Amino acid sequence: MPELPEVETIARGLAKRVTGDTVDSVWLGQKKEPLKSSAREIAATLEQARIAAVRRMGKHIVFDLERNDVGRVRPTAQWIVHLGMTGRLQVCEPQAEVVKHTHAILRLASGRELRFVDPRRFGRLSVARTADFDAGGFEPLDVDLDRFLGLFRGRKTPIKSALLNQKLLRGVGNIYADESLFRSGIRPRRRAASISREQLGRLFKAVKEVLREAIALGGSSISDYVDADGEEGFFQLQHRVYGREGEPCLVCKTPIKRVVIAGRSSHYCPKCQK
Repeated sequence: MPELPEVETIARGLAKRVTGDTVDSVWLGQKKEPLKSSAREIAATLEQARIAAVRRMGKHIVFDLERNDVGRVRPTAQWIVHLGMTGRLQVCEPQAEVVKHTHAILRLASGRELRFVDPRRFGRLSVARTADFDAGGFEPLDVDLDRFLGLFRGRKTPIKSALLNQKLLRGVGNIYADESLFRSGIRPRRRAASISREQLGRLFKAVKEVLREAIALGGSSISDYVDADGEEGFFQLQHRVYGREGEPCLVCKTPIKRVVIAGRSSHYCPKCQK
């Protein structure tokens, strides 16, 4: 599933390509799973709306929409896209082949089309008429140290599970939780409440560092992920523990271990992480 760096990369790419364009018409497929709002509501909200901005909120891509209302342009709504595991947003020429598993096509005033493709149909499309969508949790790149410490203090769940809790930090997923815990020297099974202030301070810095590095490299292409231009990311070449079970630690040469925590694989170095 695309995590914060992948979604940020896609949102930035889309912002460059479709901001300022207007949605002329909307086509939605017959599959109901991707539609969190009704097809009628999505079409009515999008058609004739101008895309004022595209941004990321947690793991969601938010299109801010506005309309010309009696000569006055005003923000009116938002189109919210969650990519799920295999979702993609592609800007295409209208003559481009409509590939299998295309669930939405927005025809733009520029003549191009914005298409949502999702083979596994775990992605979700919705609209917010009041332009006040909130993904919950705190943005890990914006949260300050005191707030970060407060999120985990006293929690009895494993620190890995707490990092994945979108009600606490939004956007952090499996890959970047593992990489952040490695850099901060903390084992993923450690109870959050048992971690000292100093260790949480290291984790605070590591989370921001890992996410910023991953964004700079366009995210991690592990499975189906590509950016808005169809290009893969490169941060997977920098993974120090994720997906490296049995391989030597890049610091101490100890074989990387994998454990399952709350149904999710977690990778760590048994020597570097305590």
